[in-house]
Amino acid sequence: MKNKLRGLQAVVIILIIIVCSSNVYAETVFPFKFGFNVETANSPQEVSSSIQILLILTILTLAPSIIIMLTSFTRIIIVLSFLRNALGTQQMPPNQVLIGLALFLTLFIMTPVIGDIRTEAYDPYVAEEITIEEALDNSSNVIKTFMIKQFGDNEKDLAFFTNLAKIETPVAAMDLPLTVVIPAFIINELTIAFKIGFLIYIPFLIIDMVVSSTLMAMGMMMLPPIMISLPFKVLLFIMVDGWNLISRTMVSSFIT
Repeated sequence: MKNKLRGLQAVVIILIIIVCSSNVYAETVFPFKFGFNVETANSPQEVSSSIQILLILTILTLAPSIIIMLTSFTRIIIVLSFLRNALGTQQMPPNQVLIGLALFLTLFIMTPVIGDIRTEAYDPYVAEEITIEEALDNSSNVIKTFMIKQFGDNEKDLAFFTNLAKIETPVAAMDLPLTVVIPAFIINELTIAFKIGFLIYIPFLIIDMVVSSTLMAMGMMMLPPIMISLPFKVLLFIMVDGWNLISRTMVSSFIT
């Protein structure tokens, strides 16, 4: 009998605890909730704000591609990759370091362009002196001017894509659409980066050839030449202040 009473008391206590806890959670008031709703706009201002938010999210999604295609990032990261392969240091410096260096050099090189975009497009748009369409046109013209300057006297890539687009010539480079200028700019950047990479390879290739020939003459054909040539290549790179030289070459190779 006592065991049944104790069991009944335990059940009653558990029920009381459950009821009390449910009341506590029911009375809890949360400060806010987060959700995503699609509703009918009540004014043109709400439609404009929604479109602006959509455009901002789209730009943030495409930001890495924009940085790679429209700036100096492509040339710099390719040259740095060539340098690491020429040194033969495997993953030294790491990819994160190379990408970080390339990003900050890109920011340094593109600072005048960003300033022109702010002066000619952003500030007038914020001051409501021009429309958003005019601001986009002005900013695209600034970017287009930077890209066209990088061709110098070699405009064969630009002429190639102009012919592919079936645009009547003669035509001024600034009158070409971005769909023609951007791919021509990327091809031109790849060409220049590979030329610089070839020049970087030459001194390190000579060291590899000298070390390999010396080891073969000494009959030490089982010893990997890279083990001997790597310290000499690193020493040569340090003696000529390689990082300063590479950074100066990258910055000076762009026409701003």
